[in-house]
Amino acid sequence: QVQPVETGGGLVQAGGSLRLSCTASGRTFSSYDMGWYRQAPGKEREFVASISWSGGATFYADSVQGRFTISRDDAKNTVYLQMNSLKPEDTAIYYCNLGGATHYDGSYYLVGGSWGQGTQVTVSS
Repeated sequence: QVQPVETGGGLVQAGGSLRLSCTASGRTFSSYDMGWYRQAPGKEREFVASISWSGGATFYADSVQGRFTISRDDAKNTVYLQMNSLKPEDTAIYYCNLGGATHYDGSYYLVGGSWGQGTQVTVSS
């Protein structure tokens, strides 16, 4: 199973921006839905955003709607998470998901797929 690899995490001040990248090998990358989760210390992993295989549909958690943007570049086998207006509560390890299906039951979540090792994002106040 192909495992995605996340990069781009780091330390940023509140109000700043970061862009995370997730790459995965394989010629079928363009056929996969992609997504991002995050896990803050002492909290459960939570959905952040996802994008359909075509790029035509995107989904966001309420907590990041309007501040984060998910996009993909299939020529580079990469999905991006542009994070603007960052807040200290965005501090977490961010994980990329390859191939999971987006579901909704009052909030979005992913089912299945493979996970990367994560990248740390720290937002200072």
